[in-house]
Amino acid sequence: MRIHFDEQADAVYIRLDESPIVGSEEIRTGVVLDFNAADQVVGIEILGVKDRVPLANLKSMQFEVA
Repeated sequence: MRIHFDEQADAVYIRLDESPIVGSEEIRTGVVLDFNAADQVVGIEILGVKDRVPLANLKSMQFEVA
């Protein structure tokens, strides 16, 4: 999994899988899911992220593994 925060574009992209993307769907305004050929979610893009999450939180992301 890779997470990319583009401060200039004001977007976060989470890539869950490296399989080719064959389709995308905007499930809410500014939230786009990318799908592979098996209809599995392989990427999540969040636009306008600065309005959704404080910038300090984006720069200090924490990950939990259960």
